[in-house]
Amino acid sequence: MTEPQSQSRRTFLSHCGTSLAVGALQAGLLNAADEKAACFQAMGTRVGDVTSSTAIVWARVTQHPERNNEGLLIPGRANGKKELPEVTVPVPELEGACPGQQGEVRIRYGLKEDLSDAKSTGWAAVDEKSDFIHQFHLTGLKSGQQYYYASDVRENAESQVYLRPGRFRTAPEPGDVAEVRFCVMTCQGYPDRGHPDGHPIYPAMGEYNPDFTSLTGDLVYYDNDLPRAVTPELGQYHWQRMFSLPRLVEFNSNHSTYWLKDDHDTLKNDSWPGAKMGTFDFVTGQEIFRQQAPMQDGPAYRTFRWGKDLQIWLSDGRDYRSPNNMPDGPKKTIWGEEQKAWFKQTVQESDAAWKILISPTPFVGPDRTGKNDNHANGGFTHEGDELRHWIREYTQGNFAVICGDRHWQYHSIHPETGLHEFSVGAASNEHAGGTPGLNPEYHQFHRVKGGFLSVHVFREGDKPRATFEHRDIDGAVVYSYTFKQQ
Repeated sequence: MTEPQSQSRRTFLSHCGTSLAVGALQAGLLNAADEKAACFQAMGTRVGDVTSSTAIVWARVTQHPERNNEGLLIPGRANGKKELPEVTVPVPELEGACPGQQGEVRIRYGLKEDLSDAKSTGWAAVDEKSDFIHQFHLTGLKSGQQYYYASDVRENAESQVYLRPGRFRTAPEPGDVAEVRFCVMTCQGYPDRGHPDGHPIYPAMGEYNPDFTSLTGDLVYYDNDLPRAVTPELGQYHWQRMFSLPRLVEFNSNHSTYWLKDDHDTLKNDSWPGAKMGTFDFVTGQEIFRQQAPMQDGPAYRTFRWGKDLQIWLSDGRDYRSPNNMPDGPKKTIWGEEQKAWFKQTVQESDAAWKILISPTPFVGPDRTGKNDNHANGGFTHEGDELRHWIREYTQGNFAVICGDRHWQYHSIHPETGLHEFSVGAASNEHAGGTPGLNPEYHQFHRVKGGFLSVHVFREGDKPRATFEHRDIDGAVVYSYTFKQQ
């Protein structure tokens, strides 16, 4: 085993979790990443859109076991600068690049840690057309269980197999009373991530041990984190360097996740359909997000049930929106009529004790002046009022919004409708800022630091409870609010 490969293996094992790695070793599952292997998985794996019986496992085949840590670094943020450094080398030679490799991949999965009970998918071929990615749609899973899996990659049937293990949890059945813990994060810049291995919130969220986590938009910054993604190849590169960071690889390989996009990880700041940035356009941004995020087919808006007491809704704020500069009125929209009709119908049909909307952008705010991109802004007042008033009329105090996009943490209550909103805040302290300041008319809590949000759904006796906790980047609770149903 060469020294770089040996180091990769040590890093790999340390990030898999000791018990999982030891169990896999005892079962003989972990092959050596030696010179015989021609395919690797430098970006780890991802498990998304988990239900009580299904899950989607994402895998990408790479040429090397590690990201290109010795590549050309183009540091900093654009911050509105017109003169920016040009990319003068091929993308694989950039710092953090993970060039793909044509090959085959399969998933083996089961309830036993050593995978002695594993079922297996067939081998799926990947190539440049799919960015060397395949998403496996697992079905027939058991509800409320922790699953273990191995993602195997190889060049062909005669080649050495290289694997990465992981785990995820399935949702309990809609009728099951179950305690549920989950996290929500957003807004992660690359140059201001706070640690070379990735944002500190990832090990902090791992310590919380959530049943699932929502990654809620602005997961990469095509337009502001250099080099600016003015080509589709540079757009894919932004995902490679961010999601090959060791802390992100470890977390996303071992947790159930739900992915949402916003403006910066679709194309650029406050963008809408039709926008372009160099040869990189909005449609391509939509396609790359679908490629990178383990998501169901169909609309990007969707809903998931986690037992008797919790249902979440994930909204999409980019695919259907009107131009931001369009005059406000009944025809101006962020969600589009189809998404609004779906939301209203599914909320009314739900009998969950707690109903939570996870939105890439705010509903309550207040936001800073000069912004005109979300339902808390004047430019979308008509639709914002429509949705806020509908929620007040058709829910019974058991509804809350969790939003991304803003780089500060807050708990706000809308003065007119009483709608509660919890802003997650940026993924690092270095990325926090931009707030208009404390507003006593709205704010129950206001903090300009990085971190994430955790939610705990549980029962006291037979009474449903839901506790929302803002946490700092290391996982310490800085604010807590509990909803109670009688």
